Amino acid sequence: MRRVVVTGMGIWSCLGTDTESVKDALYMGKSGIGLQPERLEYGYRSGLTGIVEQPKLKKLLDRRTRVGLAEEGEYAFMASQQAFQQAGVDEDYLLKNEVGVIFGNDSSAKPVIEASKIMDEKHDSAMLGSGIIFQSMNSTVNMNLSTIFHLRGINFTVSAACASGSHSIGMGMMLIRQGLQDMVLCGGAQETNYYSMASFDALSAFSIRMDEPTKASRPFDRDRDGLIPSGGAAALVLEDYDHAIARGANILCELTGYGFSSNGGGISQPSDDGSVIAMSRAMKDAGLELDDIDYINAHATSTHQGDMFEAIALDRMFHGQRALISSTKSMTGHECWMAGASEIVYSILMMQHNFVAPNINLENPDEYSEKINLTAKTVDMELNAILSNSFGFGGTNSALIIQKVL
Repeated sequence: MRRVVVTGMGIWSCLGTDTESVKDALYMGKSGIGLQPERLEYGYRSGLTGIVEQPKLKKLLDRRTRVGLAEEGEYAFMASQQAFQQAGVDEDYLLKNEVGVIFGNDSSAKPVIEASKIMDEKHDSAMLGSGIIFQSMNSTVNMNLSTIFHLRGINFTVSAACASGSHSIGMGMMLIRQGLQDMVLCGGAQETNYYSMASFDALSAFSIRMDEPTKASRPFDRDRDGLIPSGGAAALVLEDYDHAIARGANILCELTGYGFSSNGGGISQPSDDGSVIAMSRAMKDAGLELDDIDYINAHATSTHQGDMFEAIALDRMFHGQRALISSTKSMTGHECWMAGASEIVYSILMMQHNFVAPNINLENPDEYSEKINLTAKTVDMELNAILSNSFGFGGTNSALIIQKVL
């Protein structure tokens, strides 16, 4: 079975729009959460969201290409451009070699709603223009990236709720292991417009701690009152180890474990059993013992049920073990479809720079969280093996393990 490594990564998030600024934010425990009054005007209970910079694409892409790009596609283009650049993959390489693309994305709400408004007002489909169809499909990210970068390998979207980005990496990893691809661009993208998250707000899923936005996301804290929506995009270049060595690529880390499961219960009901199965499969896949894990980037989104069941699962598996645990969502909010990919980028940055990012706003761990090895402060330490969890609606679970290539 072939080894799979990461040779490039890119990030466009509320923590920053390049790996250096994001690394600094993680180390300092700096939140990217803010208040967006437009959400309250639109009818949301909560105006909290991750504040993500809008890309400026006019000088980077021609108008015809820009017209077909949905918001999450714009984020994904910026992140993918960074990832290919770091991997040393230029246009000439892409034209001469087969590269695949698998991205996690589970909505493209804005173009659908805008098209509906035009139809309601004009009653004429000719008024929609040519770009709406390419923006409105869940596969919008893959469609656009494959066109922009001339990608001719595997090409599909993973729609798996908040585990989408993680599963996309797992799928890319499996294809490379099996010898079906040498290189795959993987990642996750999440739109940040207020159209896309109104239904979540309707479930009272969001924090309403609007007087202190940066303290609103509180994974594992007793006083948490909901998650904060966020987004952007993360991209990783996955590659066969021997292929990377042969072309002189710089290897960032190795992907050694992928585990998955489905809870098979209520559509929004978390499960400690499902979480344990996914983590156990990832550990077995990587051939690691529990004591080998240095750090766990928890899925924990700052909801009562989700955090509780994950804490129970982590205690079941890692009770008495040395692995430190934190949720970077305390700083980013919940990046939804991109989260499983962005949290691998965050984990690689921690591994490269030898630190564990803090679980900020953890003032009073609840009765379940106090049993696990959480850190509310940045810890400087060497990281050789990291486990990253992603769980989503419908009971989909994904766990990934990355290791330093020594």
